[in-house]
Amino acid sequence: MIELHNIDCMEAMKEMPDKAFDLAIVDPPYAVGASDGTFGRGGAKSRIKEYRADLKHYANHDLTPGREYFLELFRVSKNQIIWGANYYPEYLYHSGWIIWDKVKSDGWLSEAELAFQSLDKRVKIFKHEWEGFRRAAGSFEQTLARTIHPNQKPVRLYEWCLNNYAKPGDNILDTHLGSGSIAIACNRLGYDLVAYEVDAEYFEKTKKRLEEHQKQGQLFDVHI
Repeated sequence: MIELHNIDCMEAMKEMPDKAFDLAIVDPPYAVGASDGTFGRGGAKSRIKEYRADLKHYANHDLTPGREYFLELFRVSKNQIIWGANYYPEYLYHSGWIIWDKVKSDGWLSEAELAFQSLDKRVKIFKHEWEGFRRAAGSFEQTLARTIHPNQKPVRLYEWCLNNYAKPGDNILDTHLGSGSIAIACNRLGYDLVAYEVDAEYFEKTKKRLEEHQKQGQLFDVHI
């Protein structure tokens, strides 16, 4: 079962019992100046701002999680995969890592993303070409029509995480649903998911995206 909730994850986690979830796979916001287009280069800055004028997840630094978020996350989940973990070293202990190699070196954005994983001490690498709001294939306008969130991750990344770190029957938590790629991955692989998204606009778009995927079933190889 896939459960999506349009509420603040902090409010939700405070009501959860200890170790309520087998695995949390989360991608919390880490404000890095995206609201003014600084994560682009040259003319792309103005085009990026067109993606969504306010870019709330980035512009509002109050949404960047602190110590309380990580304490609650570790309390309510047995294991965790945390994307952007290199931005939160003060809250994490020594464990394993995931490297998402984006197979590119064009100087636009980071060539890889890092995730903390608590399940073992190993480092694993997933290779998949991707650049969120500016995918390698297609124009900027085509990309806007196919993506929801400026930090959208591919479904295949979440499928890889589930195949490598989850066990059959695990229930999954996502505190920052964003574009909902994890919801599609869980639906395709048969995992139960409870996910939270505080932004109403993203939530409605993501809910619609999941509903359309569920109607299509496995007829199409959805990976964006």
